[in-house]
Amino acid sequence: VVDPAAGSYYIENLTVSIAKQAWELFLAVEEEGGFYAALKAGTVQVAVNESNKARHKAVAQRREILLGTNQFPNFNEKAGEKKPVEAKCCCGGHDTCEKEVTTLNFDRAASEFEALRLETEASGKRPKAFMLTIGNLAMRQARAQYSCNFLACAGYEVIDNLGFESVEAGVEAAMAAKADIVVLCSSDDEYAEYAIPAFKAVNGRAMFIVAGAPACMDELKAAGIENFIHVRVNVLDTLKEFNAKLLS
Repeated sequence: VVDPAAGSYYIENLTVSIAKQAWELFLAVEEEGGFYAALKAGTVQVAVNESNKARHKAVAQRREILLGTNQFPNFNEKAGEKKPVEAKCCCGGHDTCEKEVTTLNFDRAASEFEALRLETEASGKRPKAFMLTIGNLAMRQARAQYSCNFLACAGYEVIDNLGFESVEAGVEAAMAAKADIVVLCSSDDEYAEYAIPAFKAVNGRAMFIVAGAPACMDELKAAGIENFIHVRVNVLDTLKEFNAKLLS
């Protein structure tokens, strides 16, 4: 090997960037009177907590992927007797500590999704989501896969299908399967044809969801369709709303 250090520039460049930002933070803390003064003022905690909040939001929107948690979950996994340990202060949770400074938020990025799935499991009412796949083969398969992963993040049971000749046949199969949720999976263009008839066929017997954000969304909403899942929605908030409706 003629030059064993060849290609290391990008690592050196990242190292310099980290060192530069760390030094700027160090100087900013020094200007506040040192670390203890900054801690008492709460500026350190605010910066750390804001970073934590931003990461939680990124995870909730799937801009940051936690494999197995907010993307590609294990459909059949259950916590069973394994419950998370509640974090407690050094006082043992008796609230006897003198809180002289603002505390840090130590919630892990996965914690809210885990709590959501535990809520579903603890309810004893595992909702069943049925994929009503129809129309364009590629689009219905892609959207069914997306919807299965989306809903399984809350611990729902998902039932995928190869496709139906009509929405009536799909709804009939969903009702026979005792589905709590019917997800219409097709292409944007075909939703104008299929969505409203499918919604009317369900007739309130299950939650109705359209997988995607078609151009005709306003027309579908005017017809009474409320639920849409697609890449721009907040996955966590949407699943919390579904749990509130399905587990109550």
